[in-house]
Amino acid sequence: MNRWIRTCAVLAVLMAALTVGASAMHIAEGYLPVGWAIGWGVVCVPFVAAGLISIRKKIEEAPRTKILLAMCGAFAFVLSALKLPSFNGSCSHPTGVGLGAILFGPTTMAVLGLIVLLFQALLLAHGGLTTLGANTFSMAVAGPIVSWVVYKLLRKVGAPAAVAVFAAAALGDLLTYVVTSVQLALATGDGMLKFLTIFAVTQIPLAIAEGLLTVVVFNVLEKYSKNELQALHVV
Repeated sequence: MNRWIRTCAVLAVLMAALTVGASAMHIAEGYLPVGWAIGWGVVCVPFVAAGLISIRKKIEEAPRTKILLAMCGAFAFVLSALKLPSFNGSCSHPTGVGLGAILFGPTTMAVLGLIVLLFQALLLAHGGLTTLGANTFSMAVAGPIVSWVVYKLLRKVGAPAAVAVFAAAALGDLLTYVVTSVQLALATGDGMLKFLTIFAVTQIPLAIAEGLLTVVVFNVLEKYSKNELQALHVV
């Protein structure tokens, strides 16, 4: 266990070395018109409700997985708090939701992601309460769904676990920013290509780095938490 903790600490430091401070992350407080802010929040409700049911069911079936669940939340919190300046004052950051989606399914990450984004808005002034719904949909709903689907499809066709985990985490990260670009384009009336171009330069290498980091963490879990992964039907 001590070795596992040291490994995660080193990985966190390496990810932090890739990033520097920026003035904002996610969609900032007050940026969205009221209608869009409310609309995105309403869209997230069924996913969060399904996530609460899923979490209760998984905990009842395998109580020992509670530690892994908490770790997935912490992993998403730390990674999505790291940020790399892009252009025009914006920034990009990893999401960290791919790991939880692989282990617990996409709806579980809707709940964890909502909690992560809420704490970041309240404690770190990252994102905001008025944009909580939009940020939750992009990072905690859309991204995890893609990660989960990619992982399941690749494993079904016989791809190695490392390949499936890497692709799932990286593509889930990229899809988050595609959705964010759509949200910003709809709210501002600007073209989606503008926002995709702004984020692409920094987000693509970040997605690759997140994919590699997630593979390393998954390999550590396979070694030290194999029973829990088997209980979750991941391995």
